[in-house]
Amino acid sequence: MIDLYFWTTPNGYKVTILLEELGWKYNVIPVNIGKGEQFKPEFLKISPNNRIPAMVDHEGPGEQPIAIFESGAMLMYIAEKAGWKFMPQDLRRRYQVVEWLMFQMASVGPMLGQAHHFRRYAPEKLQYAIDRYTNEAARIYGVIDKRLGEAPYLAGEYSIADMATYPWLRPHNWQGQKLEDFPNLKKWYDEIEARPAVQRGCAVMKEQLEKQRSVAPDPKSWEILFGKQQFEKR
Repeated sequence: MIDLYFWTTPNGYKVTILLEELGWKYNVIPVNIGKGEQFKPEFLKISPNNRIPAMVDHEGPGEQPIAIFESGAMLMYIAEKAGWKFMPQDLRRRYQVVEWLMFQMASVGPMLGQAHHFRRYAPEKLQYAIDRYTNEAARIYGVIDKRLGEAPYLAGEYSIADMATYPWLRPHNWQGQKLEDFPNLKKWYDEIEARPAVQRGCAVMKEQLEKQRSVAPDPKSWEILFGKQQFEKR
């Protein structure tokens, strides 16, 4: 059984999608990042960077528990443990998956996250920052669109690279992007969105997510998420 420390973010959904694709049972442990639960000592033992998701596999190597943080590492671990599903064992094909997974970790997540922040969350609307990250989001979408004009999936076959990237493109309107401007990406996006396992993965804690969106933004939560409290709590 895997304990998945989770909140309703794109990085969290990466892992639930993979687990649903595999049909594995897992236990969701909510970590409310708006209330600062990611700074609790017991969570920091698992995720020292105070970020979700994180996991504990109670049947790890040698039948001993193993704790893993960083969503990309979690995807690779789970795929390998599952017998190289969604990440081929063949070295050349595996590193195609790793390349695009690292692209998601290094570019898609951080840059689109900045677009979210400056377009939606920043208390002061800084036009330079909005333009900077909206334009970078468009560039990243273009890279993905070009690749998907060459192959049906990022690494040629459906893999953890697609599962990692898709959740970050769901809030494309927050990033100032229109899927219709990227036809290859849109075709891929619609196909992945229709997968039953993806739908189940993205439905985890759906009620909590909808409740969050129904209330006005809480400045205190924003201070926890984006302010200096992150450093004071560590």
